[in-house]
Amino acid sequence: MVRYILCPANGAFYADHPAELLVFWHTYRSEILLSAALIYTIVRLTAYWRSARTKQSLTPPISPTLKSIEKEEVIPIAVPAEEKAELRDADHLLDVTPIATVPIRPKAGPKRVTGTKTPRPAGSRRKSSEEASAQIQPIIFYYTVTTTTEQTARKLVEKLGADITSHIPQDGRKCLQPLLRDLADLDYDDYFISPPKTHESGLPTQYFYLILTPSYNIDTELSNFLDHLQETHNDFRIDTAPLSPLLGYSVFGFGDREGWPTEEEGFCSQAKEVDKWMARLTGKKRAFPLGMGDVKSDAKERLQEWQTGVVDVLKDLAEGKGLGEGVKGSGDAVESDEEDIAEDSDEEETDETKTKKTTRKPDNTADLEDLGGKSAPLAVDFTTYKNKKTVPPSTEPKEMVPKTSPTYTALTKQGYTIVGSHSGVKICRWTKSALRGRGSCYKFSFYGIRSHLCMETTPALSCSNKCVFCWRHGTNPVGTTWRWKVDPPEEIFKGVKEGHYKKIKMMKGVPGVRAERFAEAMRIRHCALSLVGEPIFYPHINEFTAMLHAERISSFLVCNAQHPDQLAALKPVTQLYVSIDASNKETLRKIDRPLHRDFWERFQRCLDILREKRDRQRTVFRLTLVKGFNIDDEAEEYAGLVERALPGLVEVKGVTYCGTSTSSAAGLTMQNVPFYEEVCAFVEALVGALKRRGLDYGIAAEHAHSCCILIADTKRFKRDDGWHTLIDYEKFFEHLESGKEFGPQDYISEEPNPTWSQWGMGGFNPEDERVDRKGRKKDPDSIKVGGGRVVEIA
Repeated sequence: MVRYILCPANGAFYADHPAELLVFWHTYRSEILLSAALIYTIVRLTAYWRSARTKQSLTPPISPTLKSIEKEEVIPIAVPAEEKAELRDADHLLDVTPIATVPIRPKAGPKRVTGTKTPRPAGSRRKSSEEASAQIQPIIFYYTVTTTTEQTARKLVEKLGADITSHIPQDGRKCLQPLLRDLADLDYDDYFISPPKTHESGLPTQYFYLILTPSYNIDTELSNFLDHLQETHNDFRIDTAPLSPLLGYSVFGFGDREGWPTEEEGFCSQAKEVDKWMARLTGKKRAFPLGMGDVKSDAKERLQEWQTGVVDVLKDLAEGKGLGEGVKGSGDAVESDEEDIAEDSDEEETDETKTKKTTRKPDNTADLEDLGGKSAPLAVDFTTYKNKKTVPPSTEPKEMVPKTSPTYTALTKQGYTIVGSHSGVKICRWTKSALRGRGSCYKFSFYGIRSHLCMETTPALSCSNKCVFCWRHGTNPVGTTWRWKVDPPEEIFKGVKEGHYKKIKMMKGVPGVRAERFAEAMRIRHCALSLVGEPIFYPHINEFTAMLHAERISSFLVCNAQHPDQLAALKPVTQLYVSIDASNKETLRKIDRPLHRDFWERFQRCLDILREKRDRQRTVFRLTLVKGFNIDDEAEEYAGLVERALPGLVEVKGVTYCGTSTSSAAGLTMQNVPFYEEVCAFVEALVGALKRRGLDYGIAAEHAHSCCILIADTKRFKRDDGWHTLIDYEKFFEHLESGKEFGPQDYISEEPNPTWSQWGMGGFNPEDERVDRKGRKKDPDSIKVGGGRVVEIA
């Protein structure tokens, strides 16, 4: 039954519902506050007037006698019935004699109430009726690299759902079917700074977290998850136990005793870390002890035991029994040694306390999720909880992508050649296409780069974003700081060239490869520093680009606008890109899913740095359009970013869907891929928005079959004979070798862009032959180009 309230301002009725009341409050709060202040003032003036009249009385005071006391008015003090019941149940007597009657005193001031009241025991807070009747929503979180943990989590959802249906009584609180969440696809702030605010059912809901984690000896998304939990706990802006509204949590870890036989040596160490930080963030609401299983022996049995215990806990919660007494929130479970440290207490640290502290920090473990994996010995020793003789841990940092890791296996399976411990090289499909005379990528139309002369590489496979459209989603390492072994740039440069030439040689037997282009491809002329990961993250990026330039290899470097310090220190490259995947903070968070908490501030700093560099380098905005994320009504906001950084060029490209399950899990499907007509419409809207701001930009070129369009600064790149966005690479190297300062205007090609690359002409090189996916020649009449026109490409 819905009740309604009458609005005094307009006579309208509003539903008596928390959400409606909130809207009502924000709409009429000024009138409400003003009315309250007026009423309060009237009451105070009335009381003051009556008090003044009393003081003017001429009646002399009378000494108190038994008779006068008997006539004194008494005021009953109300004691809540439930508090009286609690006191009676505890066999306490309530002395109401001095409390029940209090004489009215002529003097102003607080009334003195005597007597004592026995406080309720700690932890016996009465729950609100809404909280006591709220439905229970279990959520199972997992992380996986080889999909083993994912498969286990999916089976657990089914089994736990069946157990909930059969074991939890129907007359208690309703327990919903478990939800499944991949930690690699989450925004941690939505779940691990505070529980979800609302439930899709709209009913009051309390959440119960279950976390399944394998342990690895490499940096994975799980490492970032642990960092997030630790940072949240240590963040002074966040409450000490922000996850305390949870009903409870429990963690299960998978490990490999073959590599690390005992817990002290690292078995399931990352699961133990998750359990430790969750205990602190929830106020020690560990519902069931940490479960651990060896993937090569007893994992199934241990998981079944853990599952049975979790179901029993959910049953108790549904019946209103809570998590039990004893240790706060955890029944009689024994907390780990690290939780016993007086980190959260107000006591001073004594010498005795210091000796109890442990130094265990599992930076490296060799627990592999892959059942058939072999554990590689590491030069890192883990100290233990006990007073043992320990070997000091090695100061040598670990490798980013060890050869024994699942990450190495996944990347090499995707066609990467891993160089050293953190670099990679791969030939793209446009290189293969150019070798067969089937067209180069958009860089040929825009800048004159032939794809078969280009090497695509990165000196850092790690990235600080988890973009929804990333082709390597979930396989490449992620991190916010460089904490790995650093390979020297000489080794990387030599290794990536060898890897590239090796892959080119593998193409010599492919039908259709042109002999002259194959010969040309054996000399690298251009290098795209993009691929996967964040090239600018590599500590010696300037030395690496200098080696490229020494062999007259042009450098096209792409960064994700999350490393402003490295961007500011970057020396001149042939062309500098910054990925601009969103026009506002919220959209950027959803698309790029950055790991840095101050991602928007970093993003804006990079824009400012790009503006500072615009007179010394060719600067480019790269916009990747994802339908449903960053296209609708955002042209004006993008124009604001262009106005702030003033890049010389703006590339607008529709997202490419790679069709993997990881993309689908990240929320990306074919429906998010825009049609070329939609990209054209967005570009025209963006150019119009720039002109309204007084910025002179125009559409310089297009490459329809890459779904990519180039916008350029008219003052810099347009002359009387047309657009000049092509690069004179010989001039670039001459200026660079001279040692004198130079700018982007000094190496613009004197030749105008070819006619076939201009807006409305499609951008396909007439020297090549365009074919469909089956190698059949494509009908030029079916090729749509910019502006909606259809042209025939000779």
